Amino acid sequence: MDPCLGIERTPALLPPVQGVSHHWLDAGDACLHYASAGDERGGPPVVLLHGFPELWYAWRDQLVALAGSHHVVAPDLRGYGLSSRPAGREAYRISALVEDVRRLADHLGARRIVLVGHDWGGVVAWAFAARHPDRVAKLVVINAPHPAILARQLRRSPRQMLASSYILLFRAPFRLAECVLGAGNHAILERLLTRGRRRGYFTSQDEAVYRAAWRAPGALTASLEYYRAVQLRGTQRVGRIRSPTTVVWGERDRYLRTGMLDGLDAYVPDLEIVRVPDASHWIVHEQRALITRVIADAATAARE
Repeated sequence: MDPCLGIERTPALLPPVQGVSHHWLDAGDACLHYASAGDERGGPPVVLLHGFPELWYAWRDQLVALAGSHHVVAPDLRGYGLSSRPAGREAYRISALVEDVRRLADHLGARRIVLVGHDWGGVVAWAFAARHPDRVAKLVVINAPHPAILARQLRRSPRQMLASSYILLFRAPFRLAECVLGAGNHAILERLLTRGRRRGYFTSQDEAVYRAAWRAPGALTASLEYYRAVQLRGTQRVGRIRSPTTVVWGERDRYLRTGMLDGLDAYVPDLEIVRVPDASHWIVHEQRALITRVIADAATAARE
């Protein structure tokens, strides 16, 4: 059965963005929605992977800004936005998420891609680059830890253990996390919008898109299945990353301390680290021009 049959094209999740078109891809057990912009002849496609609790729309500025010189694609990860929500945590294991990226790259006709990921999108990007090094021309990771470094910090750093304690809630039984995050019309998630509005990087339209995404049936559970499916033990065995890599890190990240950068070059020999002292975990929104510039530089280098 085609997983894309019956997928609801919710208008609220398809706000008009200049030059952006929308497409759906049969990924086996899931239907993936992706936004696309730019010239397909503009070198390796730039694939942008969002994090929790976001969707393709997180990359709206980059889709517009980079379209003049590159082919840019921003999928909704499975379970998010307009992509389907397969049942059960097994459907959200890293292997399935990596396979989604591979299918997308194949669908785009791309032997190699420029892969960009923030938060959970960054986790997927690390895994894809490790498993398919020949497919990644350039890797850009934004506030997402390399699996081996994360495992080390969760063993050795009390500060990181405390910062990551929310994961215990997200993995708790009886869907406790859904109750907490869904309470008061997603009051905890709404704080992200309040902060963005106060700091000037979210508009009323942006807020409407995010609210529609969070309130879609099954969306909250699907996004939490990522945390329930992940296996933290053994992640230190992830191989070295052979692709040229840029890591951007907002140093005011409350959830991922800067210790995640210590010793990273042991796993990523061709590494550039961009530290941003005045940015938080939500640097993709706070520092849009910087993020766009870093991605543009990576995409241009991949084309040369």
